[in-house]
Amino acid sequence: MIFITAKFRILPEHADRWPEIVADFTEATRAEPGCLWFDWSRSLADPAEYVLVEAFRDGDAGAAHVQSAHFKQAQQTLPPHLAETPRIVNATVPQDDWSLLGELAVPDRD
Repeated sequence: MIFITAKFRILPEHADRWPEIVADFTEATRAEPGCLWFDWSRSLADPAEYVLVEAFRDGDAGAAHVQSAHFKQAQQTLPPHLAETPRIVNATVPQDDWSLLGELAVPDRD
């Protein structure tokens, strides 16, 4: 899978509305057949920073994402809300879902 984490620093005047601003883009991306997940979180340390954690089935699915109409639209509509160019980590990993964090294993609660 292609695993991507990106940090978006939003202009302060747009930070509270960021989930609304990216709603259509998020919904369209989640509907892509190769999208495994596409999840936004807001930083606890910096309310103007959002972190996007996304994954795609494979390189073909990732390529389809960046070639999609909604991605091209986001390239035009999102930058005016940003304080700086987003930062990204992009890696291919040999799995297709989240692994369990064994160091914090929770016992069965039956």
